[in-house]
Amino acid sequence: MADTIKIKQVRSTNGCKQDQVRTVRALGLHRIREVREIADNESVRGMIFKVKHLVEIVEE
Repeated sequence: MADTIKIKQVRSTNGCKQDQVRTVRALGLHRIREVREIADNESVRGMIFKVKHLVEIVEE
């Protein structure tokens, strides 16, 4: 397992529940097609799972 993981926002948060919007923001994403590299741990994986319909993991 890698030390970091790249995630990309692929859908808008318009119309989503407020907790999902806050989760996407906590991941450091603010706009569509934005990519962030963050630490890969269980906490982050749980956040990604919560908003899996809005983000995707970028494979290198």
